[in-house]
Amino acid sequence: MDNLYINILGFAVCASVIIFSGTKLSYYGDKIADLTGMGKAWIGLVLMASVTSLPELITGISSVAIVKAPNLAAGDIFGSCVFNLLILSVLDARLKQPLFSMVKSSHVVAAIFGIILLTVAGMAIDMSHQIPNVLWISSFTFLLFGIYFIAMLGIFKYEQAALIESPPEKSAASPSNASNLKKVIGGYALHALIVVGAALFLPYFGEHIASHTGLGNSFFGTLFLAAATSLPELVVSLAALKMGALDMAVGNLLGSNVFNIFILGIDDLFYKEGSLFTRISPSHLLSVFITIVMTAVIGLGLMFKPKRKHFWLLSLDTFIIVILYISLMIYLFFNK
Repeated sequence: MDNLYINILGFAVCASVIIFSGTKLSYYGDKIADLTGMGKAWIGLVLMASVTSLPELITGISSVAIVKAPNLAAGDIFGSCVFNLLILSVLDARLKQPLFSMVKSSHVVAAIFGIILLTVAGMAIDMSHQIPNVLWISSFTFLLFGIYFIAMLGIFKYEQAALIESPPEKSAASPSNASNLKKVIGGYALHALIVVGAALFLPYFGEHIASHTGLGNSFFGTLFLAAATSLPELVVSLAALKMGALDMAVGNLLGSNVFNIFILGIDDLFYKEGSLFTRISPSHLLSVFITIVMTAVIGLGLMFKPKRKHFWLLSLDTFIIVILYISLMIYLFFNK
């Protein structure tokens, strides 16, 4: 029992560090946008989406390469995806008008690519035994990589078009600005390294907590580990809401989901015991399916833009997201 408490304490400390450094990353990212004139939306899509997914990247690699727990890695990835979408409901609850009526419809591009990548990941879990590998790497991994880079190109073109129509104001070049930018980049890099360090130990504590409590790697990874590694997304999104940068928040969350599935392919590269997808429990397919449905609901919300809220603090689309998330957690708990 003492070991359980030690592991819980270690897990909590790592999560706290991620919250702290994740907050600092959002601060420095905002400063980089101001000093370079690149625009907060673009910073949110490219810089924030990749950095806030850094815990999932490091946690996934350490889960498969060190702990040898493929289901913990898969649970973290798919759980982070559903948790990121749940954050959209949190943002909607804090607004007077429906969230998707206040952001650009072009976010649907990231949502569609997210659905495509999730579908391929689900096919990889279901069909990897039937498809030949390249060395130990699943053939589906190369497909995931290809789709990811096409997605980045497609999203880049949409964002470039937006920047051409409404170019951001660029700060005047000066020695003080250059000096400040160096300091900001230094602070950004420091906290990125701290996040990496904390995320490296998360799967170790998570694996031991799951085994001590009998929760199972799939359930624990999808709920607790995913929530911990998604804390930077939550912090950045709430900060963006406070600044009124809703497009940055939505772009960060949908972009993080696209990057998360790319991470699953990277995990396959580091898992030398064979194809990662052949070791992932089929129970994760429900998480994949639920995430696809949630993303489709978001896409519909972005297209139809609800005018009012129907369920107390939530609009219909974000209410459905909450119900789907709770249903998934209940299923995984009773089928762990």
